[in-house]
Amino acid sequence: METQGIGRRVAYWRERRRITQSDFGALMGQSRRWVQDLEGGKRQTDPRLSVLERAAAVLMVPLERLLTDGPALQCIDGVELDAIRAALQRHDVLTGTADDDPAAPLPLGTLHTRLVHARAAFQSGHFASLGSLVPELLVDTNRAAARHDGDDRLGAFRLLSLTLELTEAAGIKYGDHDLALISGHRAVAAAERSEDPVIMASAARHLTDAMTAQGQAQAAAAFALAAAARLEPDLRTRGADGLSVLGMLYLKAAMAEATIGASDDRRASAAASAVPGLLDQADEHAEELGADGNAVWTAFGPTNARLYRVAAHVQLSEGADAVAVAADIPNPARAALPKERRAHLLTDLARGLTQAGQRAEAVETLLDAEREAKEEVQCRPRTRQLVEDLRLLGAGSAEGRLQALAARCGLPG
Repeated sequence: METQGIGRRVAYWRERRRITQSDFGALMGQSRRWVQDLEGGKRQTDPRLSVLERAAAVLMVPLERLLTDGPALQCIDGVELDAIRAALQRHDVLTGTADDDPAAPLPLGTLHTRLVHARAAFQSGHFASLGSLVPELLVDTNRAAARHDGDDRLGAFRLLSLTLELTEAAGIKYGDHDLALISGHRAVAAAERSEDPVIMASAARHLTDAMTAQGQAQAAAAFALAAAARLEPDLRTRGADGLSVLGMLYLKAAMAEATIGASDDRRASAAASAVPGLLDQADEHAEELGADGNAVWTAFGPTNARLYRVAAHVQLSEGADAVAVAADIPNPARAALPKERRAHLLTDLARGLTQAGQRAEAVETLLDAEREAKEEVQCRPRTRQLVEDLRLLGAGSAEGRLQALAARCGLPG
């Protein structure tokens, strides 16, 4: 049995599960000092298998996670996704009522700071951290919305909606479309109670994404366009925030129509024909905005609008067109985007290159994406599927690098 590093791995998973040393000791039938010795490497000489099996059960990980070092990157796992679902299913969060905690709700400033931290983690491509950040934010922002009054109550609903949007985004990244759809619906409901048109539009664009992923693309496009028409007069009075979320609604509508265009739906041809016009509408708002920005965490501007044009071409299997659009994006503009956006562009471009028959170039592009944001490549199901597809198709001169990437993604050899 390989014993080097067992304590370090136990400590990693204990902290990730947010279990204190005292509580872990109690669950193991041991003292806190025993845990300290274990994690400090003092109890790793020929450890009993039964002890490690119990530790693995307490930490809810396979035994091999404690016995050997796995990939350097750890993705959100089922336990953490279950924790997010559990927070969404709490009675107080479901009903929007106050829980039994006698403590006063956290100040809005504190909640906003925590939300900014979680959103920054997402845009930096650190998706795994959301497994621990999101559940508490859901509970705490709901508590604030239930207990605050007046303007603070409206502000709390804004924060609750934005937290639910982040939950939706995590569901999309990890292919949990049910989680994304539930979160998206609740984000829209909370946004309406915030009475803030910017938050309403922001929630609508996230729900559009979730509906499209769930196979409801036609309803998604209609919803996004209805939200844009309803909210545009108010959004135009809100500066960069308003223009950014308005432009994003058209980008999400374009992706919904592209999804229909790629299907065997009877209106596929009409949907595909509608995509360029929707992208052009988003471009108009980006030009009106005048520069790239990140208002309301949209990363909206001329560059992100081009990223969506690449994605739409890929969705419609127009790989050569996607490659051409990507080539016209200036490197400085791309470099100024959040890491998540940069990596997303590169994974879309890799898919476009694959469609265009340039599979070795697709592998190199995926490696570039991995350098930008590892989790976008190694953890996201849609990207892992692309890696698997390239293995089946063959990657020519990049075959060795592709196989190494597949191993880092945890794909079977």
